[in-house]
Amino acid sequence: MTSEAAIRILRAAGRPAATWKNGGGVTREIAAGPEGAGMDDFAWRVSLAEVTAGGPFSVFPGVDRTLTLAEGAGMDLRTGGVRRLVDRRLEPQRFPGDEPTDCRLLGGPVVNFNVMHRRGAVTAETAVVRGDLALTVRPGETVLVVALEGATELDGSAELGPYDAALMTGPRELGLRSSGCAAVVRLAPSRRPA
Repeated sequence: MTSEAAIRILRAAGRPAATWKNGGGVTREIAAGPEGAGMDDFAWRVSLAEVTAGGPFSVFPGVDRTLTLAEGAGMDLRTGGVRRLVDRRLEPQRFPGDEPTDCRLLGGPVVNFNVMHRRGAVTAETAVVRGDLALTVRPGETVLVVALEGATELDGSAELGPYDAALMTGPRELGLRSSGCAAVVRLAPSRRPA
């Protein structure tokens, strides 16, 4: 994360799909920090997962996840032996990425908006917003806006179509307008006690 204010548009078209080892779906990475980080060394990672079959989720030691059902009927998850029904669209749900998680699809394929961050290194907050929002990006913070449904406009200039994203660093203030809904993900370095 950089301290210099910047905004970058990340279009959904052309994102490569990474096929899962278990064959149950594909993931399309939207953004990661630090840029270019792989699965073993990311501080945070945001992606869309197209789940076509039930089965176990990958385990990520020391990682927390926030999953938002974007398309489909949903999933019945068992995380660390505890049942979690994910059947309401556009409602972020947090769970530990290092707990064994098994998935059963409720009514066919789904698309999940997935935020992962390393516990103790980065904090991540995910919200789904509708309509107009005055968005403040604080110094040292990274904010990712992803259009989940309908179009999203930033400051009347940059328009995001379905699953397009805008990656911003602070400080900055801008207006966001969504004709449907958008995910706003706030990422910041964790503050460790002295």
